[in-house]
Amino acid sequence: MQPEQGLPQPQRTWAILTVFFGLIMAVLDGSIANIALPSISRELHADPASTIWVVNAYQLTVTVCLLPLSSLGDILGYKRVYRAGLATFLVGSLLCALAVNLPMLVAARVLQGIGGAGIMSVNTALVRFIYPPTRLGRGIGLNALVVGVTIAVGPSLGALILAVASWQWLFAVNVPVAIVALALSRTSLPATPPQPRDFDYRSALLSALVFGMFILSVDGLGHSAWRIAGAAGLAVAVVLGWLLVRRQHGRAAPLVPVDLFANRAFTLAVGTSFCSFMAQMLAFIALPFYLEYQLGRSLQQTGLLITPWPLMVAVMATVSGRLSDRYPASILAGIGLAMLGGGLVGLATLGPDAGSLDIAWRMAMCGTGFGFFQSPNNRAMIGATPSERSGGASGAQATTRLLGQTTGTAVVALLFSLAPTGAARIALYVAAVMAALGAAISLSRLRDAGGAEPARGAMEPDA
Repeated sequence: MQPEQGLPQPQRTWAILTVFFGLIMAVLDGSIANIALPSISRELHADPASTIWVVNAYQLTVTVCLLPLSSLGDILGYKRVYRAGLATFLVGSLLCALAVNLPMLVAARVLQGIGGAGIMSVNTALVRFIYPPTRLGRGIGLNALVVGVTIAVGPSLGALILAVASWQWLFAVNVPVAIVALALSRTSLPATPPQPRDFDYRSALLSALVFGMFILSVDGLGHSAWRIAGAAGLAVAVVLGWLLVRRQHGRAAPLVPVDLFANRAFTLAVGTSFCSFMAQMLAFIALPFYLEYQLGRSLQQTGLLITPWPLMVAVMATVSGRLSDRYPASILAGIGLAMLGGGLVGLATLGPDAGSLDIAWRMAMCGTGFGFFQSPNNRAMIGATPSERSGGASGAQATTRLLGQTTGTAVVALLFSLAPTGAARIALYVAAVMAALGAAISLSRLRDAGGAEPARGAMEPDA
């Protein structure tokens, strides 16, 4: 089928539910295990430093597998890759729940990460075929809503499960959900046409090496003992990345979608996305330290005061998604990131006597801005690519998000090692600068004569 058609009702409803089930599990398992690390360390008799690999193994595996699996989606069909990802995630979750030692748990998390990458790599591509063009923004807005709510409730859900059960149930709860999603996916998901060609195994391995080394090296920069090694590793990753890009040039459908970057609209959407997710992660990591140590709030108050941010992201995601079907993403995303930057500056300039309402409305402003940016920018990114390259665009979108978040995390760690007392406030200012840079990149799309963005759905007949 072609994306110009979309799915009829009620198949569309079941398809989007299936996509959301997988996306919720894949996103949730990136953070839900964090809260259980002390319990896992005690029960498996592992030192805390090693236990962190329960989290790192999943995140690293997802990042290095996204682009290869999105390429497979283009070749084999997005439905097949999505269902294979669900099945792999199911097996990995079961093995996590049955793990009796740390190496077994980490290995199971790697398998789970491969499954999560299969789900996320083609998620947006499937949404493109589920909705007709006139409603694509709505679909992407709902997608952003699901991601935002899942990230927001992840720690609370993990704490709730641990309050009534052991840490193994953090992974076991995925099993019945994955089984239901697999059953639904057989008939509900659109059967997108495969594009028979050889899979570029060498580029896939080189891509995994580049992204894996980049993430580990950036993380090393935040730790004084590993800073030199991190800088050296980062230089090697850049050189290997250059070789990888050169290898992709001239290919009809490259694994690393360098062909898509020839489209200015796609390139600027990717740049906007990287800046925004880096800004978000800088703030998310710095804010608990800032609220507790600088503004004197308790742990419970800190959790409540941060809540308006993800809440407003969830609210605005669907609103901006609908607006993106009618108005240019450059304007919507630019306004959103300007609001995010303003909210971050407002938070960074608070004094120790700031009231809870002063903090809460600034948090809400940040969440409103981020939610207003996300759906239109994602729509512009996927809409700027031909339908047969939807997998590459979907993989690039997810990879950009993870790289932005990883870089933001590393910058916060670096700031804390260089200026421990004022690092949290500095991180908020850096986040504001990244948001402003993202807004500038987004608004630069307006310079394109005739509009570099795809035509608005409002100009087409409703489907």
